[in-house]
Amino acid sequence: MMTPTEHRRQILENFMVSQSQKPLIVILGPTASGKTAFSISLAHELKNNFGKTAEVVNADSRQFYRGFDIGTAKITPEEQQGIAHHMIDVLDPADDCTIAWYQSEAKRVIADIHARGNIPVLVGGSMLYVSALVDGLQPMAASDPTIRERLNREYETDHGKTLYERLTVLDPETAASFPMQNKVYVVRAMEIYESTGKTKSSQKKTSVGPYNLLMFGMDVDKQDLDQRIANRTNQMLERGWIQEVEKLKKQGVQISDPAMKSVGYREIFVALESPHPRPLPRSGGGGSVPTDTILALSETIESQTRAYAKRHRTWWKRDTRIVWIKI
Repeated sequence: MMTPTEHRRQILENFMVSQSQKPLIVILGPTASGKTAFSISLAHELKNNFGKTAEVVNADSRQFYRGFDIGTAKITPEEQQGIAHHMIDVLDPADDCTIAWYQSEAKRVIADIHARGNIPVLVGGSMLYVSALVDGLQPMAASDPTIRERLNREYETDHGKTLYERLTVLDPETAASFPMQNKVYVVRAMEIYESTGKTKSSQKKTSVGPYNLLMFGMDVDKQDLDQRIANRTNQMLERGWIQEVEKLKKQGVQISDPAMKSVGYREIFVALESPHPRPLPRSGGGGSVPTDTILALSETIESQTRAYAKRHRTWWKRDTRIVWIKI
């Protein structure tokens, strides 16, 4: 009986033997599940065992933005180990990031990788962005700006709580793909429903994906993943996540900028703008934020990240194309 490692290697070997001229290896999984480490290991395996050079294509929407490094666990040049990485640091914080834009840019990058005779490895946790490539998800046409304006006002009344609850009832599949804090997506999904009478998920337009796929999913027990999320959140705060947000504020980044939809950044931004009766000296990970506020931030960020991980598992769990890697 083959070990899990031997089984994975056999699957990879079969894929490399039978691949078409448009191979695409996909590594997906919730945050903190080990995607980055696995992608680097896989790239070395492709080089050492098959003589193929892998190039990583990022599908984590948070890592598109320049300056958003610590809180997105963005891979460093040293961690890349000489392996080419694409679609990282390609947008300014105020730039909008749409599925249509990503699909177009990522397809161009993948085509360039294929032209060099290399293997693209798509890595990320943003469900819609991965689906845009592997399932040929087609963007929907714009709807009524009047409805959008009204929904925006409704969202602001309670930070999206009521609107997101309505979306969860009307279209649970779509609601599961993003958090309540993602105002643009919440409003857009409700806008589609109110203007067409149909849910966003029922109007998904797909085409046959152009790639020969091998999809790996990171399988982590919930308890282990929760601990990973807690550990990583604390490590990010200790490494200077709060100072990173302070720096972004000084550079003119606004809380309304699209990049601020990233989990944790908005919460830290708000904490930095709140009056602190007992400021700490600028040392360690907290900067000018008091200890009790840091603890509250950590708990909030961990909770939101766990919720996002749950949505991720729900999105992919029935996809029979995925080879699940037990972590």
